[in-house]
Amino acid sequence: MAEDWVVRRGADGEPVLRYLLDEREGRPWADLLEVLDGSVDAAGFIRAELPGWVVSGPPALGQELVTHGARVLRHAHTFRRDLRADPPPADWAGTPLREGLRTVPCDRAPEELYEAWRGAFHPGHVDFYPGEKAQVLAERLGLLLEGKAIGPVLPSSLLAVDAEDGVVAGLILTDRDGRPWIADVFRHPERGYRGLGADLLRRAVGDAAARGLADVTLVVSEGNPARRLYESLGFLLQETSLTVVVPDAA
Repeated sequence: MAEDWVVRRGADGEPVLRYLLDEREGRPWADLLEVLDGSVDAAGFIRAELPGWVVSGPPALGQELVTHGARVLRHAHTFRRDLRADPPPADWAGTPLREGLRTVPCDRAPEELYEAWRGAFHPGHVDFYPGEKAQVLAERLGLLLEGKAIGPVLPSSLLAVDAEDGVVAGLILTDRDGRPWIADVFRHPERGYRGLGADLLRRAVGDAAARGLADVTLVVSEGNPARRLYESLGFLLQETSLTVVVPDAA
């Protein structure tokens, strides 16, 4: 599906910004924002034209908005693995899991994923999602699995379950406007199986390539050590962005 860019123009009719319009935290979201006219005070333009919006763009612009009262939501890096120019090894799709584990499709209720997902994204994690269980199930996991948060869940998604059929880890690959997008990779740290996340990534990337997908993209937050894993598996840095909430109009 083609992406529809929104262009904001100045008083003289010249284009100043462009972005993809979405929604985040109940606010309009200017994602992948680009400044088209370097002679304009972009931060001032955004404060005047997009008060109360969520904005994701270059870190320098985000930091300038922060100096004027914007609130930081996420400092993140986008990585992409090209599956055609750099196809994964043929055996990735069949990467074996640790003894006692098996993979199943990612088609279970969010309640079955919750314990492992919450264990992975605990309060000390850079990507911790606040809220009680009911809120997480309704606003985060539920929407993600229903395809309403990012896009439909793709068949290369998978869960790792133990001998009791309990979910211990998972990888959720979604369709974000036509782009295969890894929304989450998680493993319950208290269950052990160190390295399981890498195994699931190899299987999912290998399966995606076998299904003919051209690439796979993901975002990792600044400070998340998983970045080293993604780089070791052939994901290349595409861009860095800072997401902030612009102060409401006075």
